[in-house]
Amino acid sequence: MPHKVDVHVGQRIRQRRWLTGMTQQRLAELVGIKFQQIQKYETGANRVSASRLWDIAFALNVDVAHFFEGLEAVKPQAEKGLENIPADLVRDKEAMDLIRSYYAIPENQRRRLFELARVLSDVA
Repeated sequence: MPHKVDVHVGQRIRQRRWLTGMTQQRLAELVGIKFQQIQKYETGANRVSASRLWDIAFALNVDVAHFFEGLEAVKPQAEKGLENIPADLVRDKEAMDLIRSYYAIPENQRRRLFELARVLSDVA
């Protein structure tokens, strides 16, 4: 059974790869391994060595620490309106695609879109 840290690091690799629009194949090429190994890292089935994580961080243009962010125990959300948010956004491809598309929009338009989303969700 995979260790929760390995699963978390794998999820963070997948999340960053999706956000950059990179395929598993391309990441594997940049790191010098086969794409199947990237799949195993992303699921937590295989542990990522420190040197390999360093290479992956370089290929994805983030610090190594990025992969450990949010590892602390997640406290339950008690706020109203959060029941429709997937428990694990990292594994939700639709959410990740939405985030990537959102950041592709020019900043001034992105702010207007954000305000519209707040109004539509009645959270504002």
